[in-house]
Amino acid sequence: MTRKSGQQDEPIAQAVKAGVRDIVKEAGQAILQFYSGVAQADSRRPLAVTHKEDQSPLTEADLASHRIIVEALAKLTPHIPVISEEDRKRDARHSSSECFWLIDPLDGTREFLAGSDEFTVNIALILQGQPVWGAVGAPALDLLYWGGKGEGAFREQIRTEPIQVASWPVSGNPVRIVASKSHLTQETLEFTQRFTPNELIQAGSSLKFCRVAEGSADLYPRLGLTCEWDTGAAQAVVEGAGGHVFDLEGRALRYGKQEILNPYFVASSVSSEIILPGLS
Repeated sequence: MTRKSGQQDEPIAQAVKAGVRDIVKEAGQAILQFYSGVAQADSRRPLAVTHKEDQSPLTEADLASHRIIVEALAKLTPHIPVISEEDRKRDARHSSSECFWLIDPLDGTREFLAGSDEFTVNIALILQGQPVWGAVGAPALDLLYWGGKGEGAFREQIRTEPIQVASWPVSGNPVRIVASKSHLTQETLEFTQRFTPNELIQAGSSLKFCRVAEGSADLYPRLGLTCEWDTGAAQAVVEGAGGHVFDLEGRALRYGKQEILNPYFVASSVSSEIILPGLS
């Protein structure tokens, strides 16, 4: 941890943040080596795909990204444990660490396998149960987001610019609701009907959070299964941009729990007091 005179502790130094952004980009470039064959449906370059216990797909690209991130973070911050979706030993360390890196080496594997460009690389720093800083890269879009609560949020695509959530739509204007391309549940659809008029925007992976963070969407409800690594980095970006992420009781999501699954949640440009009243 670092401290500037008269200021609160920064979770990590600026040089470390820059290093993590570089790691996200490096992992993204490794994924793109596989993506070109998938996007072009090149049968000469078949991609090995297996399935995990929950039947979600696992590819060579996931594992290549995992190896790059884990090895690079171990060199950059050897004192901070790394918890990855693709680490079989993660459960033993996950709930015992007050401070750790939480990574999803390739979020949106289904989109990736379908040839979509909406997949991401995610790295979050978790401190005392909260994501205090995170970076989200979308390599096929040459796009990078990062930020943390109280630190602002930023988007890099050709140039770097600060981002912030949009003001909540005034009466009569549609609420722009972003939802999953691969996991759009009936419960989520029913939730969206509470907001009229509305405009439904579909997006893949953790980019749904980033749409809220950059102000191109107002609300992202996820009434379906997710794990901590699916949300940590992007939650940090949303909160850095002035947004909110909360469960259906209005509570902040917690990390490093015994149970890796998240509760149903909402990412929003406004607080739970505005979004959740009357929800049963």
